[in-house]
Amino acid sequence: MPRLILLLVFTLSVFGQGTWNTPFPPHKVIGNVYFIGSKELASFLITTPQGHILVNSDFESTVPLLRANVEKLGFKFSDIKIILGSHAHGDHMEADALVKEFTSGKVMAMEQDVPALKAMRPGGKEHPIDRVLKDGDKVTLGGMTLTANLTGGHTAGCTSWTFQAEEAGKRYDVLVVCSVGVNANYVLVGDKRNYPSIVEDYRKSFARVRAMKVDVFLGAHPNFYDMEAKYARISQGAPNPFIDPAGLKAYVDQKEREFNAMLQKQQQGK
Repeated sequence: MPRLILLLVFTLSVFGQGTWNTPFPPHKVIGNVYFIGSKELASFLITTPQGHILVNSDFESTVPLLRANVEKLGFKFSDIKIILGSHAHGDHMEADALVKEFTSGKVMAMEQDVPALKAMRPGGKEHPIDRVLKDGDKVTLGGMTLTANLTGGHTAGCTSWTFQAEEAGKRYDVLVVCSVGVNANYVLVGDKRNYPSIVEDYRKSFARVRAMKVDVFLGAHPNFYDMEAKYARISQGAPNPFIDPAGLKAYVDQKEREFNAMLQKQQQGK
């Protein structure tokens, strides 16, 4: 798709997606890990000498922004070789097919989310899945190894990605958490047909994420890890604010409280 047409698609579609695609400066997080998303949608580019890994393609209307941000950082969008996602919601993985069209990258997704992804067909396009992942599977490219951690609940195949990044001769454990939050319309009690194990999965995920060894805490939405405030601190010459293991604990604690409150309310029939 020519650049001018791509830009036009973005300009027109932004209005349909509200504020989801509000631009935010692309920036280095740590080592070879870069934020390339919008103010409300977190997408990450992990660069390697053999090509790049994208985590979260977002909406199709977000793709021009992702592409522009990659180029602002001095990389080529076409060098993306692997396309990963957090979970099977449109704001994170709708554009897998479109990004694959531009890059020929391989789309990989957790097996429990495959049915929902296959039903995600923007413009009637088939949702490509080149590799079906299981919990604990490794994805490797150019010396980088990412581990797919099943943290179900938000979706059945919600996937949190862990890997290491190096900066100034030191290696850091990085987590891109999927989500352990509950949406307002979620049914936690009595939904035996659609997602009968949702409560059990959430509880497993709270425990699993809380037990992870993490230096750099990132997530599927920037507000999970307070991106805007941390980004502002970079210009002040502070130590890398994205190194924040305490932030992960605070995030999980908050989401577990919200989950328990919603569960109790639904159990009481309110």
